[in-house]
Amino acid sequence: MIFWKKKKSASNDDGTGNIPANIPESLSERSQESPSEDASVLETPPDSQSMAQADAPVPEVASSEAASTKVSWFKRALQKTNDLLRTDIRDLWKSEGELVDEAFLSNLYAILIRTDMGPSMATKIKESIHDQYRARKVHQEDVLRIIRDRVAESLKSKGGTLNLPDTKPAVILVVGVNGSGKTTSIAKIAHRLTRQGKRVLLAAGDTFRAAAVEQLRIWADRIGCDIVMGDQGSDPASVAFKAMQRAVEEGYDVCIVDTAGRLQTQSHLMQQLEKIKRVLQKHVETAPHEVLLVLDATAGQNAISQAKGFSEAAGCTGIVLSKLDGTAKGGVIIPIAEQFGLPVKFIGIGEKLPDLQEFSPDDFAAALFS
Repeated sequence: MIFWKKKKSASNDDGTGNIPANIPESLSERSQESPSEDASVLETPPDSQSMAQADAPVPEVASSEAASTKVSWFKRALQKTNDLLRTDIRDLWKSEGELVDEAFLSNLYAILIRTDMGPSMATKIKESIHDQYRARKVHQEDVLRIIRDRVAESLKSKGGTLNLPDTKPAVILVVGVNGSGKTTSIAKIAHRLTRQGKRVLLAAGDTFRAAAVEQLRIWADRIGCDIVMGDQGSDPASVAFKAMQRAVEEGYDVCIVDTAGRLQTQSHLMQQLEKIKRVLQKHVETAPHEVLLVLDATAGQNAISQAKGFSEAAGCTGIVLSKLDGTAKGGVIIPIAEQFGLPVKFIGIGEKLPDLQEFSPDDFAAALFS
């Protein structure tokens, strides 16, 4: 059975959004269990006061102030990675200048690897410093400048906004492993689009877990968008079909389709994604217009294997890097973007709805070494 829920009218909104006051810690969506197992996981939404603040109108600011705020946001997201780099690199200096020799370069390389930026980028940085300062003394700020410039150059063409058509509905398919932050990322994207004045319909395609459907329903209530849901265990493709049918008939601007968390090695579940895509195309031939892969930044190098599996099976068009504030491995964004050529659409920190920012290579590099 497929059913959907209309958003609450403004007159009936008491500001609480019907969010449970206390969701047990055990229901945190940090699990990496297979969707075939019992995985009643939820991502805990922010409290009502925080959600109310998130819904407050966005004030208009001057462009310079907005740019400064954006850099500050990135700095907050990358604080742990920034701290690791500055602390460990600072420890390389015993005096004002340090001689660039093999020992120095080897130690620097090891520090860069710990940020999970990958051996390719770490080698490029090491070689740049070697070529410019070999057998000479180098200062800490010079090293940080070289790292920042190489990172910015590498990511220069790897950022991008959502590529949605003008025709209705635009369709976004969201994929990822269990615990990657997929549900919260969908809510943040829906919130962002809703505040831009778009009518958004969510499709709760993670029918393996009743908790996932309920969590998305809670977010939909809070954001003020509609949702199509199916019974637990029902075919996810049927939910996608009904959602698309409704999106077309009722003229929604955007339809965001959730999918069950799955490992990139689960071939039968990866094939299911192909079925969902075919179903979407029965209503809109060019759908999905975006296939967003949600990656958990705390996964480090494991996120790279996830990106490989999903990009091949699902035809991903972009990445949402979640939980960036919870790791010192923020450099993982570099090898992912380099190896797969996928633009990073958004990065996220925290569980509040506004905690989602469009990715900017320059701002990312600046914040990484600020």
